[in-house]
Amino acid sequence: MRFGIIVFPGTWSDRDCYYAIKDILNRDVSYVWHKETDLSQYDCIVLPGGFSYGDYLRPGAIARFSPVMAAVEEFASRGKLVIGICNGFQVLCESGLLPGALLRNDHLEYRCQWTYLRVENELTPFTSVLQKGQVLKIPISHYDGRYYADKATLEELEINKQIVFRYATPNGRTTPASNPNGSLNNIAGITNKEKNVLGMMPHPERACEPLLGSSDGNLIWESIIASIQGNAR
Repeated sequence: MRFGIIVFPGTWSDRDCYYAIKDILNRDVSYVWHKETDLSQYDCIVLPGGFSYGDYLRPGAIARFSPVMAAVEEFASRGKLVIGICNGFQVLCESGLLPGALLRNDHLEYRCQWTYLRVENELTPFTSVLQKGQVLKIPISHYDGRYYADKATLEELEINKQIVFRYATPNGRTTPASNPNGSLNNIAGITNKEKNVLGMMPHPERACEPLLGSSDGNLIWESIIASIQGNAR
């Protein structure tokens, strides 16, 4: 299997993702320049964090029109896996592949810190080696990470079990204090209805080995690998 990491002008977490996938998990991975339109050689596409196009207009709004995004949309329509991390999550929302939007953090501060995520749905390709209620230690690094959607969309996300991760305490309680940016309902990550596109604000690639403070992020990559290889539960 092979991962493809999309690189927009202004992307910076591409190398971190490459390191986690290639050097830690020993999987085949390549960079995909934003002008490329053929994704047929990949099994999973990664939209990493950064400041695509300098976050001009608003985060992800310009990247959404890059040539590669039409290919990503077609890739996802065929049931292939797509994961957007931080700025990648913003791009997926701007492109309509995921519902809602990422707004300025409610405290108007850039936050780079550890957070704890409670697994809400273990029955997705991105959580296939995890358990419902399991807590992961994964960091955030963003200024525009406050998830927002209207009431009807939030209800739909709950009904369809599209909410995959919520910000929580280390023991799994969702509290206002455990929410680092004011995201509605403590939402940290969601999927589309088909469950093959995931957007999350925390950075699993920054939690890939104990030296960094946590290796919990590997469980998300390992879930993807197990799902693609047919070893998921």
